[in-house]
Amino acid sequence: MKEKVLLGFSGGVDSAVSAKLLLEQGYEVSGCFMRNWDALANNDYLGNPTAFDDQCPQEKDYDDAKEAAAKLGIPLLRVDFVKEYWDKVFTYFLDEYKKGRTPNPDVYCNKFIKFDSFLDYAMEKGFDLIAMGHYAKRGEWEGHSCLYKAKDKSKDQTYFLAQLNEEQISKCLFPLGDVLKSEVREMAHALGLNSVMDKKDSTGVCFIGERNFREFLQNYFPAKRGDILELHTHRKLGEHPGTLYYTIGQRHGLGIGGVKGEAQKPWFVAKKDSINNILYVSAGDEEDILYPDKVVIDTLNFVGPLPPEGAEVGVKFRYRAPDCLCRISYQGDHVVLYPLEKVRAVTTGQFAVIYIGERMLGSGIIAETYLRGERTDI
Repeated sequence: MKEKVLLGFSGGVDSAVSAKLLLEQGYEVSGCFMRNWDALANNDYLGNPTAFDDQCPQEKDYDDAKEAAAKLGIPLLRVDFVKEYWDKVFTYFLDEYKKGRTPNPDVYCNKFIKFDSFLDYAMEKGFDLIAMGHYAKRGEWEGHSCLYKAKDKSKDQTYFLAQLNEEQISKCLFPLGDVLKSEVREMAHALGLNSVMDKKDSTGVCFIGERNFREFLQNYFPAKRGDILELHTHRKLGEHPGTLYYTIGQRHGLGIGGVKGEAQKPWFVAKKDSINNILYVSAGDEEDILYPDKVVIDTLNFVGPLPPEGAEVGVKFRYRAPDCLCRISYQGDHVVLYPLEKVRAVTTGQFAVIYIGERMLGSGIIAETYLRGERTDI
């Protein structure tokens, strides 16, 4: 008897080709389109009808999904997780910004929606497994289900899957783990999947779309002016409208001119203190500032045994960044990472994803960074 698989069917080329590959592997495949955001309803809830307008093209994606499913000869279901997304992803997004951190809602969307609510829905409907069009590999290591990097390293998405637990991983298939993106496009053309074969890859978060990010945040966080201080001396150089509007390493839009009596050097954001609403900046050689000696992470999620104290691991501090060799240590409920290579602008609120070779061990949220040259006596 064929195993029944419910595939997350987004209306993009990756999920459509995943369906074809699963059919070839002998599975009984159904697609399911997830609707996670209701712009109009959420605008009303927020009391802010101008916040979102028509930026999220979900209905066009659904039409593309229907056309691709019909071409492949598979049934297509549709399910709403609007409330779940609001409660578990969007509120987290806002809460992290309130703390002055820079969140990554895509990681939580996978953790709580695509591999939790969706998995529960599939099991209730009598499916044996779920599948996704992510570029990742499922494998085994010492009896544990775990994830490995995809063949296509430029598209590898294990970073976004780093908060999944072992049960979630064990019940999901990843048909694109050994397929290059270029091959996916070729297969889509060969299959005549006209609605998706040349469709641009989705980027960003649906509820933000292509809008100006600072303008989006201003809908929820009124401007709160604070001081801009030089990192080493703590002398005031200017004022800012809110630390959350800035990112570590940012050089433009600081509004700081030259300082009288000093050589002209470009200023950049070195650190943010959101509790006290202070933006710390520095000038000149950023290598003395933006490359941390120590990174502390919390909200930990690991699959299988932890590496031993002092082990050397690869750490991805942001998506598409190369792995940085770090020494790992444990302090209570936190993991401490000591970079053994230069890694620029590590940002609190983002995820640090830990690997040994190709195998993903797990992740945590970056809680604190300790920068070179920082004044610590105040």
